[in-house]
Amino acid sequence: MQKQIGQQTFTPAYLRLLEGSTLAERAASAWRRLEDCDLCARYCHINRLQTLKGAVCRTGERARVQGFGPHLGEEDPLRGSQGSGTIFFSWCNLRCIFCQNWDISQKGLGHDVGPEELAEMMLTLQAQGCHNINLVSPSHVVAQVIRAVDIAARRGLHLPLVYNTGGYDSPEALALLDGIVDIYMPDMKYGASSIARRYSRVRDYVEINQAAIKEMHRQVGDLVQDTQGIAQRGLLVRHLVLPEELAGTERVLAFLAEEISPNTYLNLMDQYRPCYRAEDNPPLDHALKTNEFEAALGLAAKYGLHRLDRRRSRH
Repeated sequence: MQKQIGQQTFTPAYLRLLEGSTLAERAASAWRRLEDCDLCARYCHINRLQTLKGAVCRTGERARVQGFGPHLGEEDPLRGSQGSGTIFFSWCNLRCIFCQNWDISQKGLGHDVGPEELAEMMLTLQAQGCHNINLVSPSHVVAQVIRAVDIAARRGLHLPLVYNTGGYDSPEALALLDGIVDIYMPDMKYGASSIARRYSRVRDYVEINQAAIKEMHRQVGDLVQDTQGIAQRGLLVRHLVLPEELAGTERVLAFLAEEISPNTYLNLMDQYRPCYRAEDNPPLDHALKTNEFEAALGLAAKYGLHRLDRRRSRH
């Protein structure tokens, strides 16, 4: 099935794999990997179909979902007029001590669902008129997502699929997602892995993150929008500016401009405020200052990154 957008016709990537049995085979392959899990860059290598012991993501065979619905707070190309169809997955493969959604990512609020129920959520969001299916924090549920997409596509799903990730994704997972995901929306949280180790409890974040973003861009290219400005396919990057240059913003923006594309669509985010355990970890114990965000905007201009999300800044 194709989706008519104005005078344009858009076909989601996964529908091309639906022909024959390619999408089903991809789902089966991803599910088998749960037995020796390498579906995120943690590489826990445990059998998630049998145990949660040793699984950083604390997620077994069933994905946990905190909620789903149309979201009008996402980036302009995603939310449009009808909202982005978000599905919020509980738990996370990161341990960010300043997480603004820590009750979901660290406490695991929500309920467990099977692929059939997850597919039904996608179809419900489509029926509500959403512009896309936006999978929030999906890195630890890649297998469950692919199986659900296969089910939903056979039942008429035809919206672009958004992979909205913290950016700590394995090449094994991205290979499985190639030809399934239409829009990659990764975070680039840090410019230095030593900082990521301290504040997000992961090793080699920058090296893994940069390799993942290169692969995402290879798969989908720069962001393409329809005549109404709605995203159809491509890469959209988020970077949260942290106090006292802690995020390494200049390194992040230089990488995007020089090694990905100066046409990268970028959401340079200014909403940092102390959450979760940030109060005990200066300089994360205070909000971002106006001049710090203005400096980040200046760096984007310096490196020629001109496709910035244009929502009104908090500053």
